[in-house]
Amino acid sequence: MTDDADADGRREAAPRTAAISRETAETTIDVTLTVDGDGDAVVDTGVGFFDHMLEAFAKHGLFDLTVQCDGDLHIDDHHTVEDVAIVLGDALSEALGDKRGIVRYADRKVPLDEAVAGVVVDVSGRPYFAFDGAFSQDEIGDFASDMARHFAYSLAMHAGLTLHTEVRGDNAHHEVEALFKALARALDDATRVDPRRSDTPSTKGAL
Repeated sequence: MTDDADADGRREAAPRTAAISRETAETTIDVTLTVDGDGDAVVDTGVGFFDHMLEAFAKHGLFDLTVQCDGDLHIDDHHTVEDVAIVLGDALSEALGDKRGIVRYADRKVPLDEAVAGVVVDVSGRPYFAFDGAFSQDEIGDFASDMARHFAYSLAMHAGLTLHTEVRGDNAHHEVEALFKALARALDDATRVDPRRSDTPSTKGAL
């Protein structure tokens, strides 16, 4: 990620964007991500509820996101959800570059009716994932509820996040949606550029 000078000689940060494609025997995926966006999303994974969650992720994180996935849905939704998370994690890592100036840490809780989800994130470059809770129903339409946990795990591994998550509630739709929204809000907070900081937020000098 480089900086460009404007007419007055001031330095302006380059747009934090990435475009990643990935093809395997199980999925073909194209993702574009703009970290500093407006929350616009164009998503087609073939899994209706998952599309809804990715749209909510973009909207509440103020990320501009496109996702096109052709997956082996004749088997189930596992490879589609997992591989989209992998590519999205790679895109987030690429878009953030050397992470210079970011806030780095964030903690968010989001309610949805009776459900509440919490996310604590460190954009550390050190992948780690923890999950506390359980989903109240096994499936939400054509989406296996536990794939929400696996999505967060795969995203953390490929974006280099230390990610602690939790959910509580009585309705799996509410629980999963709250989790995606909490993840979006926490990542929006953690990836923001702190105008007081010009370096990478680590005593090591790198993340």
